[in-house]
Amino acid sequence: MTLYVGNIPYAVKEEDLKELFQEYGTVASIKIIADKYTGRSKGFGFVEMENDDQEEEVVKECNRREINERNLVVAKAHSRKGYEDRS
Repeated sequence: MTLYVGNIPYAVKEEDLKELFQEYGTVASIKIIADKYTGRSKGFGFVEMENDDQEEEVVKECNRREINERNLVVAKAHSRKGYEDRS
């Protein structure tokens, strides 16, 4: 399962998110999206968990969880299918 994680504080690194999400299962990958020119975090990213069965629990437990004085937004990520053809 892939989760969208938003409202990530700029100081938070991928390792920090991994530590948080590991409480709920095995983390397959984490990617915080960065500005291509500055390299600075854009404040959102994606976490891929190995076990799809825990999706609801992970979203419930991590959505609105405070990290560095900001509440994360966690939801199931939607497929990018169909977006490639937009101009």
